[in-house]
Amino acid sequence: MKRLEKTTLQLRAVSVLRRLKASRTYDELAAETGLSASDLNRYVNGHVLPGVERAGEIVEDLGRTTLAAEIESRIERNEDGYVDNTDVVFDQPLLDLVAGVAAETFDFERPDAVLTAATDGITIAGAMARHFDVPVVYAKKSRETGVSEFIDARQRLTPGIEITYSLPASALDAGDDVLLVDDFVRSGSTQQLLLDLADRAGAVVSSVFTLIAVGEDGLDTVRESTGAPVVAFTRLPEASEPDMYPRT
Repeated sequence: MKRLEKTTLQLRAVSVLRRLKASRTYDELAAETGLSASDLNRYVNGHVLPGVERAGEIVEDLGRTTLAAEIESRIERNEDGYVDNTDVVFDQPLLDLVAGVAAETFDFERPDAVLTAATDGITIAGAMARHFDVPVVYAKKSRETGVSEFIDARQRLTPGIEITYSLPASALDAGDDVLLVDDFVRSGSTQQLLLDLADRAGAVVSSVFTLIAVGEDGLDTVRESTGAPVVAFTRLPEASEPDMYPRT
C-alpha cells in the first residue's frame, strides 16, 4: 500500500470514529470498539492517527455498520412504501465517506470509469469516481443536441410505456472496465438498462454497487443480467416485510 493510500485509510477511520462519537461517550465507544477511551480521544480529536492495520479494522468492522445505520435513519417511507432518500443523496461528505468504506468493504478493483444514471445516482457515482480517481459517466433520458452520436438502451415497462436511456458514444471505450453505481435498486430495471449500455459500448462491467436496495428481488434481477458481483451498501425491507433494521 502506497503512503497516500495508507494516510487516506487512516483519515477515513478517524471520520468513522467521529460519526460514532457524535452519539456516544468515549466509554461507550470503547466498549463498542474494543479500543481504549484514551486512544479514541486522541484519534477523534486529531492528535494522532490510528496505525494502518487498526485503521483497516475500524473501516471494515465499523464503517459499513455505522454509515448504513445513518443512511437508514435519513430515509423516509410513506404509507405506500415509496422511498425518499433526498437527505442521503444530497449529502456529498457522507457519500464521499461511504465510497471509501464501500471500496474497502467490497474490495472493488480500480475501474476505468464509473457508470450511473441521471439524476440521483450521480452524487454517489461521483464519490466512487473520486475515490478511484477515474471519470464518471452517466446515462440520461434525454439527448443533448450538441452530441452527434449516442448509444441507446430501451426497456418496455408496460404495453404502453417504454423507457430509454442514452449515453454519448464517446463516454466509454471498448474494453473499459466499468463499475456500475446507482443510489437505489427496487426492480432492477434501471440497472439492466445501464448493463445494456455498457455492453453496447463494448465495455466490461466488473461490479455493480447500489447505495440502497429495497428487498432482494431487484438485486436478483440484476444478478440474472450479469456475471459481475452485485452488492448493496444497505438493504431496506419491502413494505410488507418486518423491519429488518429496527432503530433504537
